[in-house]
Order: sequence, then C-alpha cells, then structure tokens
Amino acid sequence: MAKAYTPGLKVSARTTHRTRRLLPIPGEVKVAVGDVVAANDVVAETFMDGDITPMNMANRLSCSAGDVAGLMLKQIGEPVKEGEPIARSKGIFGAFKTEVAADADGTLEQVSSVTGQVMIRGAAIPVQVRAYLSGTVVEVLPKEGCIIENDVMFVQGIFGIGGETEGVIQVACSGHEETLDADAITADMKDAVILGGARMTAAALRKAIEVGAAAVVSGGLDDQDLKELLGRDLGVAITGSETIGITVIVTEGFGDIAMAARTWRLLADRAGRVASVNGATQIRAGVMRPEILVPLEAGENENEVDPTLAREAGLLELGTTVRVIRDPYFGLLGEVSALPAEPAVLGSGSRARVLEVRFPGGDTAVVPRANVELIEG
Repeated sequence: MAKAYTPGLKVSARTTHRTRRLLPIPGEVKVAVGDVVAANDVVAETFMDGDITPMNMANRLSCSAGDVAGLMLKQIGEPVKEGEPIARSKGIFGAFKTEVAADADGTLEQVSSVTGQVMIRGAAIPVQVRAYLSGTVVEVLPKEGCIIENDVMFVQGIFGIGGETEGVIQVACSGHEETLDADAITADMKDAVILGGARMTAAALRKAIEVGAAAVVSGGLDDQDLKELLGRDLGVAITGSETIGITVIVTEGFGDIAMAARTWRLLADRAGRVASVNGATQIRAGVMRPEILVPLEAGENENEVDPTLAREAGLLELGTTVRVIRDPYFGLLGEVSALPAEPAVLGSGSRARVLEVRFPGGDTAVVPRANVELIEG
C-alpha cells in the first residue's frame, strides 16, 4: 500500500539530540571525547585577521612611492600604537622634517613602493564557539570543532529571529491561550527564556528587551508587530543574525494563535530549568527551524519514546496530529480521520490528494495534504 508523507515540526518530551559546533576557519578544539560541557562553555577557538588601516604615506610625506620605505621609522612586522610616529621626511637641508603618526594600533604589515601605501593590521579578532547545549562530547573534529550529545526535551517552532542563547525558563502566561502582553514581563526575567501563550505583542517584546530577557517563546506573532520590532520588512532568506537584543520563537504561526496545549505544558512543566534556544529559520532549500532544547536529568521521561523511532518521519497515518497551514482553517490543530486514496476536485477546479481532519470540537474538514504539517511527538 502507498504511504503518504508531509513535512512536520517536532515536539518531543524525550529525544537524543546531537549538535555540531564548528569554527568558521581552522583553529583549536578545547575539549576531548567524553568531556561533559555546559551550554556556555567554550569548546573551540580561533583568531581571524584584524582589520586593515591603509595610510597614503607618499602623499603625507610629499615624496615618491619608491622613497617611502627609506623614510619609515618602523619596520614590517613591528607593533605600532595610534599617534606614534612611524615615518619621517628628510626635510630641507636636514630641517623642516615632517613626521607621520600611525592612524591605528596594530602591526606594520606592508609598505608599497608602487602605491606609497602603508598597511597597519589590527589585532587578531578572537572567535569562540560555545557548546550551546550542555551534554557530553561524543566526537572531536580536529581543528574544526566537536559534536555534543544529550537527552533533551525538544520543541521546534515555525518561525524565529535572533541567534543562539540560553536561560532559565520563566512562565509569563497562565495558559496556552493567553496573550503575552507587557504587563506579564517583570524585572526578574532578566536573562530568562520567557514562555508566553498565544500571540506575543510588540509591547511585550519591547519590555522583554528592556529587562534583558534572553528569549521569548509564544504561539503567535502579528507580522506588523514583527516589522515594528525590526524596523523593516523581513526578507525570505535565513534569519538568526538579527541584533535586536533578544531571540524570539513563534511555535504556531502569524496572528492571534494559541500555542499547542501539549507544547505549552511540556515547557511550563520545566519552569526553572535551563533551556538552549536558537531562532535561526530557513524555509527554502535546506530547511532550518527554530528550536528549544531542555536537557533532561537522569531517568527523566524514560517512559517517553522518541516518535521518530516509533514511526517513519513525516508519515501520515490515521490519528496523526497535524496543523492546517492555509485558510480557512489556518493554525488549527486536529487529527487525521481519513486518507482518501483518490485525488479530489478542489473548489478551484484542480485535483489534489486530500485528507480529512477532525478538530478537537468534533468538526471535520477535508483539506489538501499539501495544506497541513505534521506535529511529530
């Protein structure tokens, strides 16, 4: 019998998760296989070349490019300080000499006899990669990084902004259907991962930034609030590099949408625990979803089975939980109650494979299979 598949977001009470921590250029790996690391530990480090400061020395000394090297007071490879004399003209009959001071701190890297330019290289820029997820190092990639593994509670969102962060989960809403507004954000939420309910307002996000929260996770977000927060329309490329001072994850979609009850309960039950959060999202080729990871304690949720081990990833079956991602049922969760084998004629006149969804209230709807996503776990 043929099988049906659809993309889905994973929500799991327990799964074994691995994260790759890699440097952008070769460097030094600071951990070994078997090491236990915390989320904020540095696991690899390298140094990138500092910025170049060019100086038109021939022009400043009023000499030819070929004469610059002979007028330098510092040699290539020597350190220089901003304001320190690094070149001096011969003057007229030994008098009226002109000195030129360095425009920046760094190392004298190049003196060109062709252009008369002097290049000062700034101090090397350290690049550190942190563990992000607390756990055990299971593999070391020489000069590149490592792979860290742990058993976690794992929640994927549908959209996010902002990069990797971590903090203690604090619950701001009393339930998964409650709007997250500014009044729910308090000063003691500094460095916390704030758990909302339904839509998070622009005022709430501004307050979270003001108090210094690490992240906000809630069910929905209005696209106009997002534009107001960023100060621009968001493009279709990958997110995660935004510098607004906070990471934001939307678990369900845009608009006034409540967080799935199971997702909210999984997160709320772990209030006071440290969560690793990443808002990076990419919806085109190489799909990347925002995520919340909560490391589990020994024996915690051992009766929970990773759903990806129980069935094929993305497999649609009767009873599978799905979210409708197109109007008129956008954002609603339900269970697959029928999987007709033959294509059906849609309202537009086109033919497509469909499924029947039963919503919590008992109502059912027939929707194209392309208009749902799987809620794994």
